[in-house]
Amino acid sequence: MLEVLIGVVSGIVSGTGMGGGTILIFLLTFIMGVEQRVAQATNLIFFIPTSLIAIIVNLKNKNLDVKAGVIISVFGIFGAIIGANLAINMDVKILRKCFGIFLSIIAINEIYSITKQYKKVKNKE
Repeated sequence: MLEVLIGVVSGIVSGTGMGGGTILIFLLTFIMGVEQRVAQATNLIFFIPTSLIAIIVNLKNKNLDVKAGVIISVFGIFGAIIGANLAINMDVKILRKCFGIFLSIIAINEIYSITKQYKKVKNKE
């Protein structure tokens, strides 16, 4: 049952474009006690169907820049190969710390963006 709940929460976040995989990895490692490498690999399986559905919905709503998406995808494949090899050969403790730093950077950026947007709206009033 916990797996179903984690899947639903991650799918909702993924569908909004906010990176459901990040939430999935967090939930798998901290709530279910799954090893970091296994959680990240599981995220890759999760990513395929959820991203395909998001692509279909966004294509239908004309929210995609297909040309940019193809270019980014091609080079993303190279990055994925490099990243997977790094993750496989990296100590799990270091991998976990890197993931934590990555999440912290994302959180700081989001807080900064929200604060900046709030100030912009407030100054218009």
